[in-house]
Amino acid sequence: MKLINSVARTLAVTVSSKRNHACRCSALLSPILPLSISLMLSFSVSAAQSQSVKGATKQITEQELHKANGADELPIQDDNEALGWVESFLQKLGADGEFDPSKPIDFSFLPGPFYNPEMDLGVGISAVGLYQVDPDDEVSQLSSLVINGLASINGALGVSIENKTFLNEDRQRLYLNVELSDIPDVFYGIGYDENYQDENRTDFSGRVISANPMFLQRVSSNVFVGAGFDFSYAKASSIDILESEVDITPLEASSRSVGINLLANYDSRDNVLNPEQGKIAQIDVGVYRKDLGSKTDFEVVNALYSTYYPVADSDVLAWQIRGRFTHGDVPWDQLSKAGGGDLLRGYTSGRYRDKQMLLAQVEYRQNLSGRHGMVYWVGAGVISDKFSELASSDVLPNTGIGYRFEVKPRVNLRLDLAFGDGDSGFYFNVNEAF
Repeated sequence: MKLINSVARTLAVTVSSKRNHACRCSALLSPILPLSISLMLSFSVSAAQSQSVKGATKQITEQELHKANGADELPIQDDNEALGWVESFLQKLGADGEFDPSKPIDFSFLPGPFYNPEMDLGVGISAVGLYQVDPDDEVSQLSSLVINGLASINGALGVSIENKTFLNEDRQRLYLNVELSDIPDVFYGIGYDENYQDENRTDFSGRVISANPMFLQRVSSNVFVGAGFDFSYAKASSIDILESEVDITPLEASSRSVGINLLANYDSRDNVLNPEQGKIAQIDVGVYRKDLGSKTDFEVVNALYSTYYPVADSDVLAWQIRGRFTHGDVPWDQLSKAGGGDLLRGYTSGRYRDKQMLLAQVEYRQNLSGRHGMVYWVGAGVISDKFSELASSDVLPNTGIGYRFEVKPRVNLRLDLAFGDGDSGFYFNVNEAF
C-alpha cells in the first residue's frame, strides 16, 4: 500500500532533489545519445512537415487497392524532402519504419560518438534487425535481433545481444540475452540505508560475461511454459573506495552463477516488443546450484504483471507491477537492483541493491505525427533484505518524459529523461521499458 500511495503522490508533484548527481546513461546504449539529442531537436520541424505514415503494410495495401480499381499506381512521394536531416540520415541507415521481407534480416544501424566522465571519449553502435523464420507464417509476429556495442579510449568495451524468435505460428518462442562487457560501475553497499548515502559511492571496473537462452511452448490460447539456462560471471577490478566506509568485501571475490530457469506466463499482448493492447502475467524461477557450476546456492523469483489499454488516437496507457525476490547465498552481482533504463528509470543502475525488490510504474504513450511519439510516466519502488519488510521500506519514487521514433514496424528508438529522489538519468534504448 505504501508503494501504491507513493505512485499516486508522484502523479501530482515533481520529485524533489535531495542530492546532486550527474546524469548517467544506460551503459551499453548511451553511445548514441548525441545522435538521439539531435533527433529530438529536429523533431519539432520534421514532425510538423511529415505526413502520417503507418508503415509498409498500409502503403502496400493502398497500392493494391488502387491497382485493383484499374488505376495506375499511386505516385511515391519523396518523404526525405519533408524530414529533418537526422531522420533522413537514419533512413539511409535502414531506419525507414518499414520491413523488407526479401532480406534475411532487415537491419537498421544507429551509430554515434559519446563522452561521459566514467568512460571518456568513445564510439558505439546499435543494430536493430527484424526477420521472418517462415515467410508463409502469417500468425507469428516479426522476430527481432538487437545488437549494441561500444568502445572508449580508456579501455571500456561492451557488446550485448537481445534476440526474440517466434516459430511455427507462434507456438514456440526462443529468447536469448548475451552480454560481454568491461565497463565502469558503482557500488554503494547493500540495502537502502547504505545506498542512500552519497559518501558510500565506490567506483570499480566491472567485467561481465552472461548468457540466458529461454525456450517457451504455447500450451493453450494465451498460456506459455518454458525452461532455460542462465550463466553469469562478474569480476570487479580497479576498486576506488574514495571516502566510502561501506564494506567492499563482496566485490573482492569474482562471482559465477549457473542455474536453470522455469517460466510460466499468460500473454495476450498483440505484440511482444511494443504492445498496444493486452496483458502479461509471468513468473520466472531460477535455481542456482554448485552442482551446476555456480559458486553459491541461491534462488531467484521474477514476477510481473503488465497491462496495456488503447486510448485516444493510437495512444496507449500501460502499467506494470514487478518484483524480484532472492533467497540463499546471493552474490553481489545477482542482488535485486533498482535503477537503469528499465527498472525504475531515474536512479543510477547498481546504486540501490538488496535481496528483495518491488516496483510499480504507469506510462502514457502518445502517438504524434508520422513515426514520432512521446511518453510520460511515474513510478515507485522499494528494496529490502526480507520480503516481509518491503511494505515498511523507504520508497524510491520516479517520474519522467521520453521521446520515441519508430525505427522499424513496432520497434522504437527511445530517449528518456528520468528523475528520482536526488538522482536522475538520461537513457537511450531500443524498445520500450516494459
